[in-house]
Amino acid sequence: MAQIIVRKIEKKVVDRLKQRARSNGRSLEAEVRTILSETASKPQIDWEAARKRVEAMHEMLKGRDLPPSIDLIREERE
Repeated sequence: MAQIIVRKIEKKVVDRLKQRARSNGRSLEAEVRTILSETASKPQIDWEAARKRVEAMHEMLKGRDLPPSIDLIREERE
């Protein structure tokens, strides 16, 4: 396994990591390892593709007379 050394981490960040480690029943090292593993295993978000999808949806809905979303939410609650 490889090792990584990270320098100049703010004290408040380290304190929050220690608190998080305690609440998860892990050592600080194990908590940081878990955070890195979980983060590295998540797929990268393709923001450009997401933006294009939103623009396509805007174009698709263009010109439609849609009710205010607050009305739809109230309807669902009732």
